[in-house]
Amino acid sequence: MSLAAEDPQLLQQLVAASHSFDVSGQDAERNCWLAVHQHAHGVLPSEYDIREVPEALYLAVLALRRTQAGEG
Repeated sequence: MSLAAEDPQLLQQLVAASHSFDVSGQDAERNCWLAVHQHAHGVLPSEYDIREVPEALYLAVLALRRTQAGEG
């Protein structure tokens, strides 16, 4: 797991950021991916953006979001 995925404050910030995308759809996986992409690359992805995101960080954010929502 990357150091970023072990930073509780960063994880909380990214979970909060993922909720900001809920207005366009209640898809936790998509919204966590968007938040991590924005964190990793500084911008939201474009339609044809193929840049990868740090998988360990994405999975940690998704797990925390699900835990906080009672889904985990």
